[in-house]
Amino acid sequence: MRDLLSRSLQTTIIFLVVGGILALAFGGYFSTASNWFTGLLVDTQSWFSTRYIAIQDFFAAPRDVASLRQRNAELESEVAALRAQVIELSERASQVDTLAALVDYSRANPESSYVAADVIGRDPSPFLHYIIINRGSNDGILRGMPVVTDQGLVGRVDAVIADAARVQLITDPLSAVNVRLQASDVEAVLNGSVTGNLSLNLIPQDVTIEEGDLVLTSGLGGGYPTDLPIGQVINIRKREADLFQQASVQAVVDFSRLSIVLVITNFRPVNIEPLVPSPVP
Repeated sequence: MRDLLSRSLQTTIIFLVVGGILALAFGGYFSTASNWFTGLLVDTQSWFSTRYIAIQDFFAAPRDVASLRQRNAELESEVAALRAQVIELSERASQVDTLAALVDYSRANPESSYVAADVIGRDPSPFLHYIIINRGSNDGILRGMPVVTDQGLVGRVDAVIADAARVQLITDPLSAVNVRLQASDVEAVLNGSVTGNLSLNLIPQDVTIEEGDLVLTSGLGGGYPTDLPIGQVINIRKREADLFQQASVQAVVDFSRLSIVLVITNFRPVNIEPLVPSPVP
């Protein structure tokens, strides 16, 4: 009987304690402790989570770096290939434009016959100005034939073999072209130089020339056809003590970028040197 009363008392006490705790909890008396305990759990969970992620990144980083390096190398290879394609397409587009311009030039000047040739070499000497083209005697090319682009005069064939020819540019120091100034219709001689600059010589002192005057081939001397564009006057040197005026000429052809030229095949140069009187000694 005594044990039964003791158990009933214990049960009653337990119910009272639990009821009291519930009453205090519903009354909000445990909110501060609950918030503190919840914050402690959240902080603990965050700490373990941060450490877990750091350890995971530490072991995964080498694989990620290797993967990124491999992907970077692949992208660099793709970029290099694309750049090469862009350069190739640009060169093809430039060649197409050049060919179209040459075709238009040949159609606008039907009195001449032309053979197109690629520039395949240049003279390595800094004192000579020659180019090598991939057309020769097998294509009907002969020594002395004029060479032009759609812009103007380039030079003339100086030497020929079966499948190639050497062209002396008008900028060569030994080049001399008989020309005329379109505005004043006065004749002069155009000479090249070691530096590639063009100079106009033997201009009479009594002739008025101006910067911008167009320089054309005159046809005198039999070396070139008439009226091939060469360039424009850019600098005039006139001194009273000199017998002739001089001038510099800006060529219309960019000799550093020659890639395709036209050889005028129906023009035959005439050597008139035997007919020119020799100076009296």
